[in-house]
Amino acid sequence: MTSLVALVTGAGSGIGKASALALAAEGLKVGVLGHTEDELAQTVDEIKGKGGEAIALLADISDEAQMVQAVADLVKRYGRLDVVVANAGINGVWAPIDDLKLDEWNKTISINLTGTYLTIHTTVPHLKKSGGGSIIVVSSINGTRTFTTPGATAYTATKAGQVAMVQQLALELARHHIRINAVCPGEIETHIDANTSLRNEDETAIPVIWPDGQVPITGGKPGRSEDVANVIAFLALEKSRHITGSPIWVDGGQGLLR
Repeated sequence: MTSLVALVTGAGSGIGKASALALAAEGLKVGVLGHTEDELAQTVDEIKGKGGEAIALLADISDEAQMVQAVADLVKRYGRLDVVVANAGINGVWAPIDDLKLDEWNKTISINLTGTYLTIHTTVPHLKKSGGGSIIVVSSINGTRTFTTPGATAYTATKAGQVAMVQQLALELARHHIRINAVCPGEIETHIDANTSLRNEDETAIPVIWPDGQVPITGGKPGRSEDVANVIAFLALEKSRHITGSPIWVDGGQGLLR
């Protein structure tokens, strides 16, 4: 039986790393893509240490030439591509709309939305050659279920846009036997906050306090990267063969509370 091959963007840490490990555990060969070389090396080493196969792919998802080369390197190495996890992204700058600078807006759009487009754009030809496959886009509860994150206009626009892309492409790609879905995490223990710059929160914050925390199913504790990765692994494989064009919220009920 031919081994399936996956590409995971933002695979150096957090949800991307957990997803790469989860897919490798299912027997997939994994292209581990990101822009931090030492983090990618650690992910690859962990996969290989558990008996899996992986290759590090250094690339900026918002750069077309780099993405074309990275995907070509992956296919050259393993001969095919079957699963794509478009996970890489940033929180960016969260600020009042009249304070949010154009370059700040453009950076968030470039990485989160254009990066998702480029990830899909450069991989779909290879999925078609493989006879089909699965694309999983990592969106968020922000812009899909909740709209109360202070100043996160650019971020929520990209996350809503990702789900719209998924739903638009589900029909376009169905004839090629390619499924595409979105996972929408709530509060998860990752390092994405390192990519967040919050300004003038008092002008945009919604003054609501939940004494028991904002994640009902865990008593207020954030979810884990593995909680999202397990859903991604399910959507990647044949068990989810009849699911496409669907956003799946992995938020412990947080989005309903907010």
